Amino acid sequence: MKIASFETITLLVPEDDPLANMPEEAGRKRPIVALRLRTADGIEGIGVTLYGGRLTKSLHAAVEDLAAAVVGEDPMRIEAIVAKLRTGDAGGPGGIFTLALAAVDTALWDIKGKSLGQPLWKLLGGHRERVPTYASGSLRRGLTDQQAERAARTLVQKGFRSMKTQMALPGQPTPADEVRRVRVVRDAIGPGIELMCDINQRWRPEQAIEIGHRVEQAGVGLFWLEDVTAADDYAGLARITAALKTPIAGGEYVWGIVPFRHMIEARSVDIVMVDLARVGGVTQWMKVAGMAEAFNLPIVSHVMPEILLHMVAACPNGLTVEYMPWMLALYQETPALDKGELVLPQKPGLGLAFDERAIAAFRA
Repeated sequence: MKIASFETITLLVPEDDPLANMPEEAGRKRPIVALRLRTADGIEGIGVTLYGGRLTKSLHAAVEDLAAAVVGEDPMRIEAIVAKLRTGDAGGPGGIFTLALAAVDTALWDIKGKSLGQPLWKLLGGHRERVPTYASGSLRRGLTDQQAERAARTLVQKGFRSMKTQMALPGQPTPADEVRRVRVVRDAIGPGIELMCDINQRWRPEQAIEIGHRVEQAGVGLFWLEDVTAADDYAGLARITAALKTPIAGGEYVWGIVPFRHMIEARSVDIVMVDLARVGGVTQWMKVAGMAEAFNLPIVSHVMPEILLHMVAACPNGLTVEYMPWMLALYQETPALDKGELVLPQKPGLGLAFDERAIAAFRA
């Protein structure tokens, strides 16, 4: 079996919130680069990548260049292909190269699963058939307290048992403002719902410690605080993690596998979060999962639940899947959501197929 051809497409996918149906949040679009990688005997593997922003044309070109480099290769030898791409003149290992590699690597795994007739989660380990998930993206920091309260109650009514909100509010919020917002959400959902909170690297370590203590004293009961300070400030993260009882999650902004070693060795986080695109694909994601397991740490995903549920389900330390569903519109069928859990697909590979009408509608 050999890779014979490929196709790359840039898409503008709406980031509307389909969970809490907040019209105030409509209108944003995210550029995505999609890849179809085809074998000579007709198997098609798909992959997607993102975070190109203004450089999305460059990301598109990078995906094309890497895909062209794997034509003629055996898709079953994924590590050999990744090594070839890394040792070429790609200018890696971070940045655009890693984002482009993620699309190629994911498409290769999709081909491998389809050729063997097995879903990806079984190929990678098959630890469990269902995984917990949490609603994400509905409780953004730009909402008013009233809007956040309404969105939170909607998520509970839809059956979510876990959800994520945000602090580090717009403007110049006081610590009291930050605590008020998370208290509003907690009061709306009640004590029995797991509540996470994302900071998106917006606090200094001393701010994170102060506000984190205030939230703990307010009895909000957060499941985790996420990306509380700069992702590469491993010492600062470790200070926060040691100071707070609330678990600290982080890692979505980390590129490749080596920085995760530094983060984990520094005891910077309690929960390791890995982004598929920034880590470089399925192969690298699973290597970070193994590192985390060796340090007795759980691992969680970032966006793309339709793909990442495979990896979280495959490894014994997989904790939960972020359910941010705006990319689901790309596919004909996506994993079922049942009582706060995602059901793993039984179709081979990723179990996904592009919806051609959506591809045509979103084409940039």
